[in-house]
Amino acid sequence: MNKETEGTLLALLGMLLYGLEPVVIKANPANPMSFAAFSALIASLILWPIVLLTSSWREAKENPQYIPKAFLVGVFGTALAYISYSYGAQLSTAINASLITRAEVLFSFVLAYIFLKEKITKEQLFWSFSILTGLFLVITQGRTIIPRKGDFLLLLVPLFWQSGHVIAKKLPYSPFLIAAFRNTFGGFLLFLLALPFGLEFSKIAIAEGIILSFGQVIWYLAIKRINLSKATAIITPAPAVAIGIAILMGEKFTLYHLAGFILITLGTFMVSRIKSELKEPAQ
Repeated sequence: MNKETEGTLLALLGMLLYGLEPVVIKANPANPMSFAAFSALIASLILWPIVLLTSSWREAKENPQYIPKAFLVGVFGTALAYISYSYGAQLSTAINASLITRAEVLFSFVLAYIFLKEKITKEQLFWSFSILTGLFLVITQGRTIIPRKGDFLLLLVPLFWQSGHVIAKKLPYSPFLIAAFRNTFGGFLLFLLALPFGLEFSKIAIAEGIILSFGQVIWYLAIKRINLSKATAIITPAPAVAIGIAILMGEKFTLYHLAGFILITLGTFMVSRIKSELKEPAQ
């Protein structure tokens, strides 16, 4: 199995795993900031033993100059992204939050094109917009979207995520070590910010920590093998997974669901077939 196929399958697995996250987060009864801090720290506790057992820690010892960049992955990808999401969602609606954060694929195209020199094809753009259109139909169910004050903060979330991903893709560390650093640095920052609001521990944070740890490792394994822009397009339908689970559990299935799932499935399939390329061949 070549790297392209491996990366594509890993991204698809990541989409399914991250699709479970909204279900877990919705079940959280604790303070959102405290929940995020504990979830990230639990993820780091899961990851560090693996890092030590696989000797991945030696990578940091041999290349300590990249640790500050790993810190930035935690700052952007975990701390700033979650703060923006938490406060943005409070000032907006669940529908707006779901749709705006899925604009991550558009930020991915721009940042990957500029900083990673990835080639973005017209076919990739077309099918990615097909996925976004499908998500729009599934999430809105034909209802009008009203802009809210928190939407600008929500728009920062995918920007922070992708900024962290761009930095992570260039790190010479294993996916386990990158994820361990991200959750450790991001978790401690969130922990300090959560202190003034009071710490609340929920058992649901354990489930979220498991999703974060394995989801991020799978994600970093994927973007080490394929273009960041392609991997992002593949995981874009993740919210539809949670909606699909809800439908299987008895929620009403509408024509908007049908049309949306067709566009999402077709778009994801077509994007997964596109080969990862750079703008300029490596010398």
